[in-house]
Amino acid sequence: MPRLAAARKHTYRDVVDIQRLVGVYRADGGVRGEFRYLIDHYLRGESCSLCDITHSPFRRKAAWDQHVGELGIPFTLLHLNELDDSLARFVGDRAACVVAESAEGRILLITNDELASLDGSVEEFFTLLRTRLADASN
Repeated sequence: MPRLAAARKHTYRDVVDIQRLVGVYRADGGVRGEFRYLIDHYLRGESCSLCDITHSPFRRKAAWDQHVGELGIPFTLLHLNELDDSLARFVGDRAACVVAESAEGRILLITNDELASLDGSVEEFFTLLRTRLADASN
């Protein structure tokens, strides 16, 4: 009896030549940055739309990690003070956002306004991301 080859799980990386996705928070990282964000968030009502999607008040959402694991494309989350000069110039004042990096360069995949419209929903974020990745492959 011939053995059937195991079916390979399809990933978006197979379809789109994207080397990495980068989610850029609209906040600085580190103890100082986190403390400042908490003050700005709870006392001034400011927020980071990507933070609302990736994190609950105290830690990263498990659903986020699950979806990223299933995506098949490396997905890095960075704070403003963690960006290299080139990425910082590309993002400019457009954080929070999601950037796709490919051999051809970078594209802004999801804007801050689009992230804010998702109201912190991990599910809606990945629905939008998959739509954008499919559009990028055409």
